[in-house]
Amino acid sequence: MIFCDYPIIGSEKDLPVYLINMGLQQCQDHVIRKNGYPCPQILFCTKGSGTLLYEDKKYLIPANTALFLPADFPHEYYPNEDVWNIHWIVPAGEALPQLLGNLSMEEPGIFHLQETTRLEYWFRSMHDALRSDSLLGNYRASGLLYNFLVEFNLCISQKESCNTYHPALVKAIDYINNHYPSSITMEKLCNYCGVSKQHLCLLFRTLLHTRPMEYAAKRRIQVAKELLTSTSMTIEEIAEETGFCTASYFCKMFKRYEGITAIQFKRDFISTV
Repeated sequence: MIFCDYPIIGSEKDLPVYLINMGLQQCQDHVIRKNGYPCPQILFCTKGSGTLLYEDKKYLIPANTALFLPADFPHEYYPNEDVWNIHWIVPAGEALPQLLGNLSMEEPGIFHLQETTRLEYWFRSMHDALRSDSLLGNYRASGLLYNFLVEFNLCISQKESCNTYHPALVKAIDYINNHYPSSITMEKLCNYCGVSKQHLCLLFRTLLHTRPMEYAAKRRIQVAKELLTSTSMTIEEIAEETGFCTASYFCKMFKRYEGITAIQFKRDFISTV
């Protein structure tokens, strides 16, 4: 987590709209909310990709994607990669339902944006207001919240809501996530998804900025990092557990994607605990 702001709420409750909490995670955790969250949530991704589940459907959430989740709306989300930068804002207040209604933000939505520069500007402004003034910071941040909500509305209005990605891409992600310990080939992946190699590569390149086999390798490395830091398994055991054909190939791929060896990664983690 990069930061999380939970201001102490006092007389701010008398404001028409105020900020409950906000934050930024470098790799968003797996979150399951069977009964939803008590307040509306606005989230946007600036790096990596994850998956959102609601109403028994899965939706891919890559970079430059924004979400609006109403209060008490059951949902679940989790990262697909080692990095999934998620910014979130949780507003509240008696006037919030009317304000969200005026901005056509009442139903859950997933929106693909051209860029997030302006959203990040107002996001940082609210964070700076909270950190710079312990007494009146949330009043300042709550005032800036209006700017953020208007900017969010402008961003999503410029792009069509897209509550589904190509089903073949979602199927491919699911296949890789469920079968990474075994051999994954383009032929198996394409047969499972029902599309050609060229089409599947185009979907990955366009929406995830990577190739299918590269995504599979990153998924294996992601699991390997979890095993390196949470178990006493050997390099050979981890290589086998994560679907690498040999320990030497695992070490080669780990160094390629992480910039350090698997052993050094484990040592660095232990030294910080």
